[in-house]
Amino acid sequence: MAQASDMTRLWQRLRRQAEAAARREPLLAPLLAGAVLERTDLADAISHILAGDLATPALPAEALAVRFLALHRADPALALAALEDLQAVMDRDPATTEPLQPLIYYKGFKALQAHRLGHALWRGGARDLALWLQSRNSAVFTVDIHPAARIGTGVLIDHAHGIVIGETSVVGNHVSMLHSVTLGGTGKSGGDRHPKIGDGVLIGAGAKVLGNITVGRNSRIAAGSVVLEPVPTCKTVAGIPARIVGDGGCDTPAERMDHAFSLRPQTGESA
Repeated sequence: MAQASDMTRLWQRLRRQAEAAARREPLLAPLLAGAVLERTDLADAISHILAGDLATPALPAEALAVRFLALHRADPALALAALEDLQAVMDRDPATTEPLQPLIYYKGFKALQAHRLGHALWRGGARDLALWLQSRNSAVFTVDIHPAARIGTGVLIDHAHGIVIGETSVVGNHVSMLHSVTLGGTGKSGGDRHPKIGDGVLIGAGAKVLGNITVGRNSRIAAGSVVLEPVPTCKTVAGIPARIVGDGGCDTPAERMDHAFSLRPQTGESA
């Protein structure tokens, strides 16, 4: 779990990186100043970055930034979750060399932080604004997460294009998912109808997990699979419909990001 001291070190590191980036590329200096160098901390930075990305003529960036920052100040866990999400990107994405990159450029990280704010609005009763934020998140970042969905910390949404996460979905801690993942329902029925994803699960690109089913911790879902049945702990599933094809590959597949597996269906087992 991230601590306040971790936040201080990260913020100092982000400021140094923003200063260096502004020197390397003066054209980006105003952007980096407004996003980082003129901000007081990570919560302030995230609030202003998202406000700038999501603003419309009817809801300008200045007003959104004030509201977003108020949510952060009311719940410091939002910034701590963002810190863990940044660390997840750093640890798992080999294309990322510094935390400034996801903070400024990566739509998966930014969409996840927008959802966290939307979820705080939803829980606080500001549901119209939460739904507006969901709509803008989808339009700007192509990530459509219902504000009621519950998502843990240390989560990586890599590339992020085409992510859909339904209203009653629950995503655990230290989960990784790639683009075009759907956590959806199976029809028009109401109630608790979306997947429950355990800690440490790795979900490959284009995978669909449908219905109120559980995916056990430290399991892997192969790219392009359609999962319609519960997945046990520490298993790999693949196919349409998905079937168990082996173990999870390691203790923490979401952190290893290893999508390779041998196709050896296990007799009598299904997902």
